[in-house]
Amino acid sequence: QVQLVESGGGLVQPGGSLRLSCAASRSISSFWRMGWYRQAPGAQRELVAIVTSGGRTNYADSVKGRFTISGDNAKNTVYLQMNSLKPEDTAVYYCNAHIGFDFWGQGTQVTVSS
Repeated sequence: QVQLVESGGGLVQPGGSLRLSCAASRSISSFWRMGWYRQAPGAQRELVAIVTSGGRTNYADSVKGRFTISGDNAKNTVYLQMNSLKPEDTAVYYCNAHIGFDFWGQGTQVTVSS
């Protein structure tokens, strides 16, 4: 069983920044890929960013140039640096780890509001 624990969410003003962390209970290099997804009220969960075990990244068009996903193998942690935040980024953000099947964290709330 894999545990993923997110942290770093909160309330931020438009234009601000947050960094989300996802601590895994095992080596992140053991996963095929890890990523961040988000779900806004009344909406479906959507992909935000992923990073493969080979270091390739992919981003949703809506966050390209603003968000950066990265990993620290020594800390078994994946990060999502979010800059230039907009109100439409408000959502619960979930960490995902994939190794043929998916593991999910409990989610962390990000609210962008003035």
